Amino acid sequence: MTSLSDRKAGFGAKLLATAKSNPIVVLLVGVSIIVGFTTNNFFSWGNLGNLVSNTAIRFLIALGVSGCLITKGTDLSAGRQVGLAACIAGVLIQRGDYTGRLYKSIPEMNMWAVLLIVIAIGAFIGLVNGWIISRLKVPPFITTLGTQTIVYGICLVFTDAQPIGGFQSNYTRLITGRIGNVSGFYLPYLLFVAMVFGCLFWFLYNKMRYGKYMYAIGGNEVAAEVSGVNTKNTLLRIYITAGIMYALAGYLLAAKSGGASASMGMGYELEAIAGCTIGGVSTTGGIGTVPGVLVGVLVFELLKIVLQFLGVNPYYNYVVQGLVIVVAVALDIRKYIAKK
Repeated sequence: MTSLSDRKAGFGAKLLATAKSNPIVVLLVGVSIIVGFTTNNFFSWGNLGNLVSNTAIRFLIALGVSGCLITKGTDLSAGRQVGLAACIAGVLIQRGDYTGRLYKSIPEMNMWAVLLIVIAIGAFIGLVNGWIISRLKVPPFITTLGTQTIVYGICLVFTDAQPIGGFQSNYTRLITGRIGNVSGFYLPYLLFVAMVFGCLFWFLYNKMRYGKYMYAIGGNEVAAEVSGVNTKNTLLRIYITAGIMYALAGYLLAAKSGGASASMGMGYELEAIAGCTIGGVSTTGGIGTVPGVLVGVLVFELLKIVLQFLGVNPYYNYVVQGLVIVVAVALDIRKYIAKK
């Protein structure tokens, strides 16, 4: 039997190995702790609630992107799909008595019916992406870059580049609701939405053919096809699932923000890719876990809050975030080369 000291040594070795394989996570968490002890209100329930709410929506987007990355693909249209979903949801859920209604001929609709419409549109866009990638063999980067521009154009035409507001109160109240408010502590509803989909994706990735085929394609697509995996249909399902997740995130984001516009969601695809990469999803394919994605997204959102508390010029935020993305991908590629 192993002694207590041996178990402690083994745990310490595992902890050290984890830290070495995730230096960005360790660095950002360390910086966050330092900032927390040197600035006021960083360690507060209000700040925690804000972090959880922002992470929840980004986590949903990252879950969609993760499947694309694991199969050596990507999805640059994610952010624009989020924006389109937010705008469609916003237009359809505007109050009937709101004077600034964008389309007065469209009746006030039930929020759950709107959710189904938005998800159907997201699934269709994902279907188009998946079909072009799997059937026409157009590289995912080019495919989703083109889709990104098309979706943004559609969104501009649909909204006439106008901001959208005047949502039904039950829509915003349900999405932005919270449980408890004891001494400022509360749990936002968005947390539970993220938990449900996190568990669902963990099950898909670890217990279903969906996940097994996905990892097989990411490891070696040719070998997966030879072993009997229908790679075309699998890729199709992955991109459809991604589209559904972006639609859901856009639907929730519009309610959380209390408004929508064509610019909403801009750059979210890069944040999702960064979160996935920081969390251990390899851009070289075949590697990635749902808990890792959650950690990566959480750390990336923590970085934004740290920069705000440090009083950094908001324009520099993009510089820092871009550097984190480049470093994360560079470290991922170095680990891949080292394994070879």
